[in-house]
Amino acid sequence: MYRYSEFDTAFVRERAAQFRAQVARRLDGSLTEDEFKPLRLMNGLYLQLHAYMLRVAIPYGTLSGAQMRQLAMIARRWDKGYGHFTTRQNVQFNWPRLEDVPDMLGALADVGMHAIQTSGNTIRNVTADHFAGAAADEIADPRPYAELLRQWSTDHPEFQFLPRKFKIAVTGAEADRAVIRAHDIGLQLVERDGARGFRVLIGGGLGRTPMIGKVVRAFLPEADLLPYVEAIVSVYNLLGRRDNKYKARIKITVHETGIDEMRRRIEARFAEIRPEFTGIDREILAGIAAQFAPPDWVARDPAPFHAARAADPVFRAWADTNVAPHRRDDHAIVSVSLKTPGATPGDATAAQMEILADLAAAHAYDELRISHEQNVVLPHVPRAALPKLHAALKAAGLGAANIGLVSDIIACPGMDYCALATARSIPVAQEIATRFEALRLEHEIGPLKIKISGCINACGHHHVGHIGILGLDRAGVENYQITLGGSGAEDAVIGTRSGPGFAYDEIVPAIERLLLAYLALREGPDETFLMAWRRVGLAPFKAALYGPHDTAERADAA
Repeated sequence: MYRYSEFDTAFVRERAAQFRAQVARRLDGSLTEDEFKPLRLMNGLYLQLHAYMLRVAIPYGTLSGAQMRQLAMIARRWDKGYGHFTTRQNVQFNWPRLEDVPDMLGALADVGMHAIQTSGNTIRNVTADHFAGAAADEIADPRPYAELLRQWSTDHPEFQFLPRKFKIAVTGAEADRAVIRAHDIGLQLVERDGARGFRVLIGGGLGRTPMIGKVVRAFLPEADLLPYVEAIVSVYNLLGRRDNKYKARIKITVHETGIDEMRRRIEARFAEIRPEFTGIDREILAGIAAQFAPPDWVARDPAPFHAARAADPVFRAWADTNVAPHRRDDHAIVSVSLKTPGATPGDATAAQMEILADLAAAHAYDELRISHEQNVVLPHVPRAALPKLHAALKAAGLGAANIGLVSDIIACPGMDYCALATARSIPVAQEIATRFEALRLEHEIGPLKIKISGCINACGHHHVGHIGILGLDRAGVENYQITLGGSGAEDAVIGTRSGPGFAYDEIVPAIERLLLAYLALREGPDETFLMAWRRVGLAPFKAALYGPHDTAERADAA
């Protein structure tokens, strides 16, 4: 994995020292909050509903054990003993005191981490497939390209004040585990005639106007990545609207300008700036790629795994649900659920973070990943080590066998933390998870992605959930809309709104009726919820949600 250079280290420490001076001026009254706001946002510090929140970048979701331990130390020393992992592969600390933030940034710098550009109208943390470098189906590890983009975009003088925030995601496989089609720029590694390159998409995004990205280049040679991405952002920087923040994202620019005209402008800008890239970017990429060499694999007989799987049904359920194929047959990719039913989705205590760091060192070549689905991934685990790993995870409260199932819910912080939220997300996620655990239907229902947002900004990605839930304020009362049939994968599509929303105490029963209807109409256990939706459409699900039973309940409540 990438290790900071002397330049990286000096740059991050200089920024931390600069912010320390700015915080001191805010604390002594030399800066008003309005004057301080743009300075703190440049360093990932938000003022949330109850306290400041520090958002820390985890570029392309990759962490070492030492970095995870440092996050645990920060959580314990300067926060309330936990961190929250987000859908952008970041971690948030929700309760820091302003006077402690400079020390937190200094502690991050000690392990090659920072909070730069995790906020503001600039290029945010570049995300990637959380199975990168391990997945059996990828063309190549996309993380060196993500690191190149991180270095290029950090403090880029032309792109610090874009019309709106800007997000890039990259994947190395046909299977889209990075939701690239819902990003401002989505990059997919592809091959053509033996040459490696990228399929480039632009104009994806969720929020109040959800859109799926459009292909602007079907094949971009690998060598042209940086100038082409710069051309895209440069064109957007000129065309993007600054008169209305709700229409400032590149998705609106693409919609209003048209993809053909956007392509023409981007190609013209690309032709103009390409000669300026004299090959130094290729030299830098080569140096970066060398740091992403695979670990020194330790070959071990997987017999203990097969024996445990045959003898222990609890281990078997976990292995079948949370373990994915690795590029090496004797290894596996392990997804550790941060969604134990009843827990806050994405939260990990300091003790759990330390345990995960220890387990990565003992069993996974000292490497961890954060997924956009708010879970932790151990990307390289010898199959022989899986029984011991599972036992340790169970003891730490991290052994839930629910990856990709009902209780593996993506949820934004909602009105429990966020100043923008209009409804609660966390309690809804907790109640859905515990309800279906009590019904013991989770594994029977099978693969299902439920995603919950507490406001129209869609930080919970509800638009691309198989079942999406959007919490809104209706005359001072929480109201939850349901969308169906969305997907953030390679078949990405925006979900269809089912109809009127539900009150807080109605939303969990509504989801229960919905999923019981699915079990009744599916054509065998191999037909997933999304497959059934695509076969039968809205009508039977709408009947389950708004049929006579629901109508009578609403009449009684009135």
